[in-house]
Amino acid sequence: MSDNTQIAERNQGAVARAASDEARSRVTLTPAVDIFEDTHAVTLYADLPGVPKDKLDIKVHSGNLTIDAESVVPVPPNLQLSHAEVRAPLFSRRFTVSEDFDLSKIEAALKDGVLKLTIPRREEAKPRRIAVSVG
Repeated sequence: MSDNTQIAERNQGAVARAASDEARSRVTLTPAVDIFEDTHAVTLYADLPGVPKDKLDIKVHSGNLTIDAESVVPVPPNLQLSHAEVRAPLFSRRFTVSEDFDLSKIEAALKDGVLKLTIPRREEAKPRRIAVSVG
């Protein structure tokens, strides 16, 4: 068994096969998520390490919220990646959101590999105090 990785010589056929193999072998992970709910909104934190803003796709349709993301292995602009043993994963997670929440007012922020989504509750779904009259 040889553990020797050849760096200098390049076989173009192998490079093309590696690119197609990479597309098939990339792993799709379910990101870890923390969800907090209060009377005003639900806040979701999803761990998406290595995901830049342009590789993040958040969609809402028919009461479903979908998060799809692609992490990226950073390569300096003056270098070309010829061999990588780290596979940058894809992330995907889907949620069904109650009708109590206003999907048209979702706020999203991505910072340090953590996506924060805030989904406000509809006004009519918020708890309210009922005044009681005496008499």
